[in-house]
Amino acid sequence: MVEQTATIISNRCETGLYFRLVLHAPAIAPNVQPGQFVHIRIPSLKDALLRRPFSVFDTGQETISILYKVVGKGTVALARMRENEDLSLLGPLGHGFTIPTANSEFPLLVAGGYGMAALYLLAKQSAQKGIVFAGARERNDILCEAEFRALGWDVRVATEDGSYGERGLVTQPLRTELERQAEGRKLFACGPTPMLEAVSKLAEEFGVGAEVSLDQHLCCGVGACLTCVVPVKTSDGWEYQRACTEGPVFDARKILWEAGL
Repeated sequence: MVEQTATIISNRCETGLYFRLVLHAPAIAPNVQPGQFVHIRIPSLKDALLRRPFSVFDTGQETISILYKVVGKGTVALARMRENEDLSLLGPLGHGFTIPTANSEFPLLVAGGYGMAALYLLAKQSAQKGIVFAGARERNDILCEAEFRALGWDVRVATEDGSYGERGLVTQPLRTELERQAEGRKLFACGPTPMLEAVSKLAEEFGVGAEVSLDQHLCCGVGACLTCVVPVKTSDGWEYQRACTEGPVFDARKILWEAGL
């Protein structure tokens, strides 16, 4: 983990309220693992004590890319920033995904909304091409489909309003695929907590492994404030673990979902 002043290369609207931010961050970019995040301090938010956490979408030799949605004061301010402006960046942070190797299980990636942002780097670095299940409320919330297809992945889309792909929740086409009973599958998921719980239950039902990235409130990002704790099963019961350090990626079998997140 390092702190670096990163310079904005581009900050452009992708579609609707979604933006792609590309930063020159040579001290951080080479060390990012899929599923990790960075903490950004936005200069114009002088009254904000805490940084904002963002999953790393992609990396280059000296750059990192972030996909974000404009939803509040912080992201509104970030969307107004332009090329050559600087941001304070802390990262890479957190525990990421296990990267599939040529001899590992066949990967099934499951994303809800801009959960796609946390899964692209995993797909890019995976030694196997698998299936991406992308779910959202409507077509405009389906992100990066072309990028995943360009990597050689099969992309299957579901929207709740039926405006694109299959109508319904993303867990429906996922269940259909799991019912094929093909051996050697593993799930990797990022999205809203209810979706992650549903994916975890499907993994248990079909006896496949699963890693999920939890979208908790990562306030400090370094394990000090304990606002992002997750109930995790242990050999003698359960304990709280921090999503910003022990996570955000967890083995789905270890999460105590019934305790509530």
